[in-house]
Amino acid sequence: MEMAGAALESAPDSAYAYCLRAEALARSTGRQDDAGEIQGWLAYLDEQQGRIESALRRYRISLSEADRLNDTSGIATVLNNMAAIYKDQGRITESLDAHGRSLALRRAIGDSAAVATSLNNIGLIYQDQGRLTEALDHYDQALELYETTHDEDGTGTVLHNIASVFREQDQLDQALVYLQRALTIHESSEDRFNMAYTLDAIGDVLVRTGRSETALEHYQRALRMRLEVGDPRGQGYSRMKLGDLSLAGGDPSAALIEFARALDLFTTSDDKRGRCTALYELARAQEALGMSDAAVRYGSDALTLARELGHAALQRDAAGLLAKAHRSAGRWRDALLMSDLFFAMRDSVRSDENRRRSIRQEFQYDYRLKEAKLMAEQEKKDALSAGELRRKEVQRNALLGFAAFGIVFAVVDMRRRRRIRAEHERSNALLLNILPAEVADELKAKGHAEAKHFDNVTILFTDFKGFTEASEKLSPQELVEELNTCFKAFDGIITARGIEKIKTIGDAYMCAGGLPVPASSTPAGVVQAALEMQAFMIARKKERDAQGIPAFEMRVGIHSGPVVAGIVGVKKFQYDIWGDTVNTASRMESSGAVGQVNISEATYALVKNETGLTFTSRGKVQAKGKGEMEMYFVGNSRAANRPTSAHR
Repeated sequence: MEMAGAALESAPDSAYAYCLRAEALARSTGRQDDAGEIQGWLAYLDEQQGRIESALRRYRISLSEADRLNDTSGIATVLNNMAAIYKDQGRITESLDAHGRSLALRRAIGDSAAVATSLNNIGLIYQDQGRLTEALDHYDQALELYETTHDEDGTGTVLHNIASVFREQDQLDQALVYLQRALTIHESSEDRFNMAYTLDAIGDVLVRTGRSETALEHYQRALRMRLEVGDPRGQGYSRMKLGDLSLAGGDPSAALIEFARALDLFTTSDDKRGRCTALYELARAQEALGMSDAAVRYGSDALTLARELGHAALQRDAAGLLAKAHRSAGRWRDALLMSDLFFAMRDSVRSDENRRRSIRQEFQYDYRLKEAKLMAEQEKKDALSAGELRRKEVQRNALLGFAAFGIVFAVVDMRRRRRIRAEHERSNALLLNILPAEVADELKAKGHAEAKHFDNVTILFTDFKGFTEASEKLSPQELVEELNTCFKAFDGIITARGIEKIKTIGDAYMCAGGLPVPASSTPAGVVQAALEMQAFMIARKKERDAQGIPAFEMRVGIHSGPVVAGIVGVKKFQYDIWGDTVNTASRMESSGAVGQVNISEATYALVKNETGLTFTSRGKVQAKGKGEMEMYFVGNSRAANRPTSAHR
C-alpha cells in the first residue's frame, strides 16, 4: 500500500506499474479492501492518460467495493471522479446526478473540504451551460468552505474558476486579481498541473488587454509544465492558445497546424469539450484561408458537439462562424438561420443580469468575511460578563423584531425596484437599437451628445433597381416582408464586421465604417460587406425568379473621407452623418451598375493592397453634381488564394 501511494507522486507510467503490482499483491494476500482502493488509483491514472473507458470501468469496480464496505467517503470520491468524466463527455445529466449524490454523502458525514469540491465541480457545469448566477453561487460557497478548512489547493482552484466567470463577462481587472491569487497558491505548493492552467488563464486576460508578447511567455511556460507532468489534455489547451496567437497575428497556416495538434490530443484523451473548441478554431483558421467549405464542415461538427455539451458560449461562437462561412459561399438561407442562433446564444451568455449578479456575489462574499470577523470580536467582548450576554440576548430579540419589519419593507421595496429595473432595461434596449452604444452612454450621462468630427470614415450606400415596378406587383405586406428580409441580412453582415448602420430611406440602405469608434471596422471590411450584400441579392433573385416572384437587383457605392456625426432633433431623434463625403458616396451608388460594387478613388487607395480583392478601373465617370471622378468596380478573388491542401 505504501509503495502504491508513493507511486502517485512518480512519473505516470511508473505510477501505473507500481499500482498494478500493488493490486496483484493485495489480491494474492487476500486484502480485497486494498484492491478496491487501488482500482480507484488506477482509474485516476487511466483518466489522466486519456484511457477514459478503462477509467470508467475501474471506477465502477472501485465504487462497488466501496459500497460493499459501506465506505461513504470512498463512494462519494468515486462518484465525484466519474462525474468529472461524464462532464467532459457531454453526459451532463449523468454528471449532475453523480455530483448530487456525492455532495449529499459528503454533507452527511460533515466533510467540509469534500463538500467544497462537489460545489466547485457543480459550478463548473453550470458555467458551461451559461447559468452564471448558479455557478457563482456554488463557487462562493466552495470558496468559503475551502478557506475555513485551510485547503490551499481547493482555494486556488475555485479562485481560478471565479476569475473565469469575470473574464467571460469582460471584467478583466477583477479576473486578473483572482488569477494572481490562485497562481501564488499553486506556486507555493509547487502544483505544476494547476499552475499551467492558471498561467493559460492569465495569458488569456493579457491577450484581451493588448499584451500579446507577455501572454505568449505565459502560454509557453504552461506548455513546458504540461510536457513535464505528462498532461495530454493540458497540452491540447496550450496548443490552442498558441494557435489563437498565430491567428490573431495574421498567420492562419501556423494556427491551423497548432489547432490540428490540439484536436489530435483531445481526441486521444476523449475530451469532448476540448474537441469542440479545437473544431471551432480549425474552422476559424480555414475561413481565414478562404476554405469556406472546410470551415462549414468543421464548424458544423463544433456546433453539434456544443449542443451535446449544453455549452452556450461555444454554440454562440460556432453559429457566428457558420453564418459568416455560409455567406461567403452564398448560402444565404443557412447564413440567416445561423445568424439568428448566434444572436440568441449571445444574449443568453452575455445578459446584463448575470453581469450585475457576478459583481454582487463578489461583494457579498467579502462582506460576509468582514461580518464574521466583527461578530467574532464582538462575541469575545460580550463574553466578559453574564450580564452583558443577557443584554445581548435582549438586544438580539429587539433586532429580530426590527428585522421582521425590515424584511416586509424590503420585500415591497425589492418588488418596486425590480419593476423600475425592468422598465429601465427595456428603455436601455430601445435606446441601443436607435443609437450606437457610445453615443447612448453619452446621452444618458450628459443629457445630450455632442457632434464629433471623424477624419476617415468609409460610407456605403445601396439602392434597389426595379423597386417601383416590383411594388406594383406585390401586396404592401409582401413588399415590406421582402425589404425586411434583405435589410435583416444586411444588418447581420455589417454587425459581424463592426460597421455602424446609419439609416434606411425607402429602399435605400446606408451604413458607415470607422465610427463612432474608429477602430471598430476597416475600409476593407466595408468593401467585403458590400460584396456579401451583392452576393446575397444575386442569390435571392435567382431563388425568387425560379418561383416566378418579383425580385430586386441592387447597386452599391462606397466612398471614404471626413464626416461630422451626431444626433439630430429632440423627437424621434437619430444618429446621422453629414459632409461632402456622404454626398460623394451617394454618387458612387447612383453612378454604379446593378450587381456591382462601385468605389471611389479615395476608397481604392485605402484597400488596393488588400488580399482577396480585385479591381477593375472604370476611368473617369461623370457623377451628378461632381463632374468626372475616378471609379473602380471591386470583386472578390478569395477562391484564387486557396491553398492546395488543408491540414487536419
